[in-house]
Amino acid sequence: MNNKAIFISFEGGEGAGKTTQIGKLREYLENKGLDVVTTREPGGTPEAEKIRDLIIQSNDAKWSAEAECLLFFAARHMHVERVIKPALSKGKIVICDRFTDSTIAYQSFGHNLPIEFVKNIKKDVIDNFEPDITFIFDIAPEIGLARSLKHNTNTDNIKEKNEDRYEKLELSFHKRLREGFLTIAKENPQRCFVIDATDKIDNITNKLISIMKEKFLNA
Repeated sequence: MNNKAIFISFEGGEGAGKTTQIGKLREYLENKGLDVVTTREPGGTPEAEKIRDLIIQSNDAKWSAEAECLLFFAARHMHVERVIKPALSKGKIVICDRFTDSTIAYQSFGHNLPIEFVKNIKKDVIDNFEPDITFIFDIAPEIGLARSLKHNTNTDNIKEKNEDRYEKLELSFHKRLREGFLTIAKENPQRCFVIDATDKIDNITNKLISIMKEKFLNA
């Protein structure tokens, strides 16, 4: 395979299984001799990880949708400039757990923030930089939230247990969130691919690999 710089994002609601599939896709690509960087949002740099703690962890903070959006893009600016773009410039494949689509889905669809607010900040802060390909993991909120609750109950990682602020929001929020991701996929058919997150793990992995071969990789 040719070593070509590719920016891949994984999107979806809570409990969609993105983390598992990111690991499997990375393993496949590395076995093909490709240099892969995996990262996440918010996060990816020490500064962005601190912002993640402010937003994601369960606490008494009541951020407005506007404030959350600004915090996400502050973290994203650091992440893009210090991690993602440098890796791509070296011909690496970057796999990111969430990117701007999540901000649109969570803040605009979920919290009713005008979508133009998000798009204007995107243009000003990261100059509309976006992934080459996005996998949107689709799952009914009831199923995803049950999965997420089970995971949080079973994990021994205290910090991870505390990252449940969004899971605690009402079901109607998560339904709007799902609608947001599906709308984004419909509006960006060349970039976005909807994945049935309820399918068997191996079937999902094979689907991701098939799409990657078709779009970017020389089998």
